[in-house]
Amino acid sequence: MAAPIRACLGSAFLLLAPLFSADVPAPTATEKPEMPASDVKIPSVENSVVKVFSVLRYPDVYRPWTKQSPTDVTGSGVVIEGKRILTNAHVVLYASQVQIQANQAGDKISATVEMVAPGIDLAVLKLDDESFFDTHAPLLRAKRIPDVKDPVLVYGYPTGGTSLSITKGIVSRIEFAPYNYPMSGLRIQIDAAINPGNSGGPAMDGSMMLGLAFSHLGGAENIGYIIPNEEIELFLKSVPTGHYGKPTFFDDYQTLENPALRTYLKLAKTDEGVVMYRIDSDDPAYPLKKWDVVTAIGDADIDDQGMIHQGSELRLRFTYLIQKLAKDGRVPMTVIRNSKRLTVDVPVPASRALLMPSLEGSYPPYFVYGPMVFSVASGEYAGGLFANGNSLQGLIYRTSDLVSRRVDKPAFPGEELVVLSSPFFPHKLSIGYDSPVSRVLRSVNGTKIKNLRHLVEVLRDGNSDFVKFDFDGMNGETLVFLRKDMIAATDDILTDNGVRAQASPELLSVWQAKPAAP
Repeated sequence: MAAPIRACLGSAFLLLAPLFSADVPAPTATEKPEMPASDVKIPSVENSVVKVFSVLRYPDVYRPWTKQSPTDVTGSGVVIEGKRILTNAHVVLYASQVQIQANQAGDKISATVEMVAPGIDLAVLKLDDESFFDTHAPLLRAKRIPDVKDPVLVYGYPTGGTSLSITKGIVSRIEFAPYNYPMSGLRIQIDAAINPGNSGGPAMDGSMMLGLAFSHLGGAENIGYIIPNEEIELFLKSVPTGHYGKPTFFDDYQTLENPALRTYLKLAKTDEGVVMYRIDSDDPAYPLKKWDVVTAIGDADIDDQGMIHQGSELRLRFTYLIQKLAKDGRVPMTVIRNSKRLTVDVPVPASRALLMPSLEGSYPPYFVYGPMVFSVASGEYAGGLFANGNSLQGLIYRTSDLVSRRVDKPAFPGEELVVLSSPFFPHKLSIGYDSPVSRVLRSVNGTKIKNLRHLVEVLRDGNSDFVKFDFDGMNGETLVFLRKDMIAATDDILTDNGVRAQASPELLSVWQAKPAAP
């Protein structure tokens, strides 16, 4: 198993289980660092790097009526233009309190999160006291991608001390790689030491910032990663919109290295590219088809491993160019189909609907009915179960939708998987039943449940004496309760278990609304 890439939090580690086109100029590996004009004052790096203190309240997806205990974390940040601080998303995601402290300063300044993008692990902070920026200037960001072997200095506040730390290394590797699903982006590997607390600190080449430290490779020595400036610029452009996203290719492809596959596709020896094997659209008019061989994106030729050349030394996955070439949500590609070469404009949307999406900074909704707690299957909920071997084996054995539909799109608008998120609250109503925790709810009194709101409406509007719950998978019980007993017991159950509200606010308003007219 590959060693995990770990976000560099100070005292906690959170597993972070995406419309616009970019006009950033293509990099060339031979470019050298821009030198500031002689009349431009170069800010002191040390004066522009801050320590970030956060108190985080992570969600508890298995007890969704509450939150996890507060967690104190520390990270790093850097002053950027617009009187703002740039840091990593995982340093401030779910923060109830954020403060920053400058190098050699004795006081802390309160901050608020202006925007957070877990997909690319970036966040922007605003300070309550903006006079801080009168004496702390933004760092200059290089417009180029560095070359492999270029020197780099990483500034930040890692564990092991309280003062600013500076580590030295070189650029080891540059790739277009996954961040947090489904987001991919440029990623620079360095050999300078990066440790918990470095997250959000700048990586520098002289007076120019190359990117932001964000993780290290668990179980390996001297392998750290920075988010390069190109990805930072894309993120900052999205801040005014309040939503981060960039064009993405969601179709699946495979390489063309196998001789039998090339023969099957009747390709010439000079034909290179990748072959499409799963199209992420059911639309007959979609421009790509299964078995299409994609040979070029824009003017860049794609080799048999799916790579393109940028400059003389940089070789990246061809999907890197999507964020540079996309116009009106489409990218030109050249394909070979049935031995004919043609050009197609391929849609590259900024996001892909998921049946089990990530929470991305929100808290899970819930609804308590008698001794049962219902919630929605999020990416975090499923991911936590998968991380436990016994839980995963159980899900596979009973053919749970949590496994079989893990990366599915919703089958219809608004579809959610409603799960019994927690074991039964203790109560005599559940005597004799096995707790169907983590099971997906199929129906109530024969009505197929579309989403959590629909469940609340069905329970609210029902008038039968009994309520019957059916769940997905094998070896599951059908649970039958007296409706009046479930309703009567709910308040006592909430009180006994210290649950302040029967439902999250939006669902509580649905439950308390008048039944829908017949």
